[in-house]
Parts: sequence; C-alpha cells; structure tokens
Amino acid sequence: MTKHENLIGGKWVSFGNYHDNINPSDTSDVIGSYSYGDASSVDAAVEAARAAQPGWRNATPQARHDLLDAVGNTIAARKDEIGRLLSREEGKTLAEGIGETMRASQVFKFFAGECLRQSGDLQASVRPDIDIEVTREPVGVVGIVTPWNFPIAIPAWKTAPALAYGNCVILKPADLTPGCAHMIAQILDECGCPPGVFNLVMGRGSKVGEALVTHPGIDAISFTGSVATGHHIAEACGKSRKKVQLEMGGKNPMVVLNDADLSVAVPACLNGTFFSTGQRCTASSRLIVEAGIHDAFVEAMTKAVTDLKVGNALDASTQIGPVVDEKQLNSNLAYVDLAKKEGAEVIGGQRLELGQTGFYQAPALFLGTNNNMRINREEIFGPCGSILKVSDFDEALAVANDTDFGLSAGICTASLKSARDFKRQAQAGMVMVNLPTAGVDYHVPFGGSKGSSFGAREQGRYAVEFYTTVKTSYIYAG
Repeated sequence: MTKHENLIGGKWVSFGNYHDNINPSDTSDVIGSYSYGDASSVDAAVEAARAAQPGWRNATPQARHDLLDAVGNTIAARKDEIGRLLSREEGKTLAEGIGETMRASQVFKFFAGECLRQSGDLQASVRPDIDIEVTREPVGVVGIVTPWNFPIAIPAWKTAPALAYGNCVILKPADLTPGCAHMIAQILDECGCPPGVFNLVMGRGSKVGEALVTHPGIDAISFTGSVATGHHIAEACGKSRKKVQLEMGGKNPMVVLNDADLSVAVPACLNGTFFSTGQRCTASSRLIVEAGIHDAFVEAMTKAVTDLKVGNALDASTQIGPVVDEKQLNSNLAYVDLAKKEGAEVIGGQRLELGQTGFYQAPALFLGTNNNMRINREEIFGPCGSILKVSDFDEALAVANDTDFGLSAGICTASLKSARDFKRQAQAGMVMVNLPTAGVDYHVPFGGSKGSSFGAREQGRYAVEFYTTVKTSYIYAG
C-alpha cells in the first residue's frame, strides 16, 4: 500500500500515524495510507511558512504567474488520473470527478493571470504637493481548512489566490479526502514552488485544524465546513484578531412558478438536489412549488428521481454515486425517518445493497411538507429533497427567505418580472434563474449571507479582499 507524507518546508515528512483512505463505492478498495500530523506538525509548518514569507512576498508577479500557470497546466494534463482519484475517494461520478479536476486547473490558471493584473491607485491629496498611493500587500501566512465534498476544487480556489497575492499557505484538508489535496501539494512541489511557500499538514480537525486556528504565527484562516465548526473558528479568530473567512451550510430554495417550463424546471431541480449525491452546500434542498403546477411537477419529478441510477462512481452509467461514509449515510437515513415522523410522504431514501460494500442511498423525495419541519430547517447534506406547495409568488418568496441560511436561491419561471423581483428580494448571496442552485463559475464571487457565510467573498477578483491588506502611502517630495 502506498504511503503518503506531509509537505513542510519543501520536504516530505512522515509523522507516522497513518490512516487509510477508503473508497465509499467499494470499501475493500484502499486508495492509500496518509500520515496524520498534530499540533507540533503545525508548529513546523508555521516556522517554514514564516521563513519563506519575505521571499515570496517580494517575488515578481511573473514568478508567481509562472508557478500557478504550471500547476494549472499540469492538473489539466493529468485530469483523467486525478479525476479518477477524486471519484474513488469522495464518491462523485467519474464525469463529475474529471469536471471538478478541470475546475481546479481553471482556478489556478485564472489566478496566474491575476498575478499580472495586480494594481493600485494613485490619488491626489487634498493638501498641496503630496501624492497618495493605495496599494495591496499580502496578509502573511494563511491557514486553509477544506471540506471533503469538493476535495480538489475548494483547496484550489483557496490556495491559488493566497499564493497569487504573495501569501504563504498551510493547507489542512478533510481527513476523509486527503488524496486530492496531497496531489495539489505534489504538483506544486514538482512545479518548483519555493520551500515553505506551500505546506500540507493532514490530520484531524480537532488537532491540526484547531492548532492552525489558534497558532499565533497564522495571520488568517479560510474555512469551508460545518456551521458548528465555523462558529467556533469565528470565535477563536476574533479573540486572536486573525482575519477569517467562513463558508458554511445552506438550505437552499428553488422556487417553481406556475408559468415554469417543466422541461427546464425538472432537470434544474434534479441536478441541484441530487447530483453529487446531494453533497453540496448549494444543493436545492427545498423545492417550493406554486399550487397551479404542483401536481404536474410532483409527477414529473417523482419519475425523474426514481429513474436515477445509483452505483459505483467509476461506472460510466452511474448518475448518483455513494454517500461519502457510513456516518454521513446514517445521518441521511435518520432524516428520512424523521421526515416520515413529521408527516411527509417519502419516496425512496432507503439504503441500497448493490452487490458491493459501499455507502449507497436511493435519492429521497419528501412530499406534503411545510417549512416548519426540521427536514426543511436543518441541512441534511445528502440526496434528499423536500417539496413545499405555496399559493403564489409572495408566499414562495417568504418561504424561500424563511431560513437561517442564505447561500444560493433559484427560481424557474417564464416571467421576466418574477425573475427580476426574486433576484432583488431573495436573501442569498447567489441567485439562479432557470438554472440549478448548485453550479458556479470560477471567475465570479462565491458566497452567501446570514448563517451561510462570513467575511469576504471567495473566487474571482473579489478574492483579493481576503488575501490582501490595503496600505495608503503619503509622499511629500519637499
């Protein structure tokens, strides 16, 4: 079995304490064994990053561009290999795994370009003979904590801008999916990343993540994960005055109005709710349907859901792969049971035995629900969608906004007025019209409001807000 080590200060380091990376499609398939670190490992990584920071801070834009561009090109050239690794360790279908890998490549190449587009402002002073320059500088050493559901895309879209703007990085990936993060580290190393500029420390969040968050040598934390952990990180970073960026949960609404085209609405809802096994913070977990189209939508959606093929992620015919692990599967099944207890009609949702040992679940559709049910208040993070009937647009909007979360929201309608009004009034950071709530572009901001996000936006040029600080310089020539 292949053993995988951590990257600290340009060297591959083993801390012992190896943990197997298991394929959720087939638990007999061990992808590799990964060395987990602890607080002392974080100390070593911080020391390496701080030593490297002055050199990387002063590196030319061309040097940063060349590194990120090379990484993007390498990921693209190896997309089939990396996509297969992603599908084996996370459970996405192979098509989705390769697609996510290409997204990581595009992110690195986008921020390679941003290295050459960094600019400032020259402003006139209100006082005579004084010039003012407004420039951006790197934050310093950034701790990055990433989730298991997008094991290469999210590490990419946090790491690439951090490096582009002159920061050094310590990445702690999810312990369920260390393989893709390790691959990024390997490629950065092979492409000539200076020692200490990028460091990888794998391990448990309670040990490695906590050490990153509380370490005095870390200047900023970028986190994607659970609401509870996000709240803890916000509190810890507030006490130590660290810059912090949080992306957490979602309970995203998709509104379907009477004038919607079912040939558009059903595929959009199916994709947003169930693809990637529903394991997306942007998933359409609440389908809010106007009364006039409700019955026809339910009929069409039920057929579409029951026709979905669940199976091994590497099987080309599979549309829905496995749940990521036993713990998540049990949580999903508990919500299916809860839906029944709360009075919903449940279609599907059962555990599936497919002739191989894996964490398979039939997609679940909850009918006859209301917005006060726990299944419509709490993030399930699995292939489960609820349908709620409403009388008109105003009620649909009110139900859509009646949530603690505010990441993504969608509407299916043929009315420009309804689309415009929803876009303006939806309490979400991202709004989709006749499109799935899940699925975003890499060159524009990503993030939400309310309990979903905290801090500056991720991705696109807006990433500069988190990974840099602003300096204002006054110059008097005398």
